[in-house]
Amino acid sequence: MKYEHKLDRAIMCPIEYGLEIFGGKWKSRIICVLSGKPSTRYSEIRRELTNITDAVLASMLKELLADEIINRKQYDEIPPKVEYSLTEKGKSVLPILQSICAWSRNNTQEELERKLPACKTCPHLY
Repeated sequence: MKYEHKLDRAIMCPIEYGLEIFGGKWKSRIICVLSGKPSTRYSEIRRELTNITDAVLASMLKELLADEIINRKQYDEIPPKVEYSLTEKGKSVLPILQSICAWSRNNTQEELERKLPACKTCPHLY
């Protein structure tokens, strides 16, 4: 079953399309977490994103799956085992996110580590 967005959004330009796919509070962070390993279990993603709820994480993963940014592999085991990984399309987003990160770190006017602490999983461009 393919995930369908609740509301259709009118996308006016390519930037909006990109931001719809990998923007927002959680999607880019999930992509960064998944970039750290070939595959990652749900609980590892949840542990890395300490203040995300299960409902929001599940929703974001469904949207990233629908947009072909991530893969989901389910193993026939008890207890059930599911792993997520980036697709080639998802990996192609990483340089964009790294550039945004570098820009943000270079353009903050306050003490960097207080305002913009480094992510644990995303490599930074300095």
